[in-house]
This record gives sequence, C-alpha cells and structure tokens, in this order.
Amino acid sequence: MSVAGGAYLEAMRMLPTGVTVVTIADGRDDIGATVSALVSVSVDPPVVMLSVSAEGYVAEVVEEVGAFAVSVLGAHQRALAGRFAAEGRPSARLLVSGQPHHRGEHTRAIVLDDALAALECSVRQRVEVGDHVVFFADVMGLPEVGTGHPGRAMVRWDGRYHTVER
Repeated sequence: MSVAGGAYLEAMRMLPTGVTVVTIADGRDDIGATVSALVSVSVDPPVVMLSVSAEGYVAEVVEEVGAFAVSVLGAHQRALAGRFAAEGRPSARLLVSGQPHHRGEHTRAIVLDDALAALECSVRQRVEVGDHVVFFADVMGLPEVGTGHPGRAMVRWDGRYHTVER
C-alpha cells in the first residue's frame, strides 16, 4: 500500500510542532535555518533528533562541523522565524543583526538571548531517511536565555505560526 505525498503532507500539517532556529558555526560563516523537526529522544543521556532536508546546505554543514545550537523560539520571535526560513537567506550573522545573541560555549554557534530555551549539541549519529537526513545529537550544554520575555511558545500548525499559552 502506498500513501500519496500530498495526502501525507496534509495529514502532517495537523501535527503542531515547536519552532526553533538551528545555527552552525563552520569557521567561515554562520549558517542558520528555522526548523520544526527537532525532538527529544532521551533524557539519560540527553539526546535530540534533528531532521533536515538531505539536499539542503544545513545538512551539509551539520555533517561537516558535527555540532549545532538550537534556540527555541517564543511567540515574540515570529519575524525572526520567517527570516531564517526564507529562501536564499544571507548569513545567520546578518539575520540576527539587532537581535540580542551570543556564541555558545561548546559550539561557538549563535544562540538567541530572547529564546525560550537553548541547546548546544554534538552529532553522535547521522541517518539518511527518504528525502531527509536525521541527526541524533548529544546535548552538551543549555545556554542561559529567556531574558525579559514571557514563556509564550510558538508552534507551527496547519502551515502557519501560532502562539501557545503556558
């Protein structure tokens, strides 16, 4: 039995997912993208799963560097999510211009100070699955973030960003 791609995408649009910005420092530039395919896999040890398009530059750079940072976006960061999701986007450094941020202690990747939470991760395993690459990554650190904003989360549901109250 085969499932049509369009029908599958329509069904998955109904699953709300958290919205994050994933950043990578590759020594030449800062790479970043809005990602809603990030999941906690294990608590002991802390491991997350990141899924990105196999054809995309993010997958290539994560594979090369082996580490990345994640900033969990709040409802107040909708415009930033859009900037990091845009086709042909410039360097992550330019996208965060004017936004409070710092570099992660472990990854040197950009971490957004106004995020609801942040993680620094080291890739432990890479698996190709269909048109995506899945990275399982150990959480090496939890940078301090969340300065001055209430904990209203942003989720992606039905192809749009929505606010979730705590």
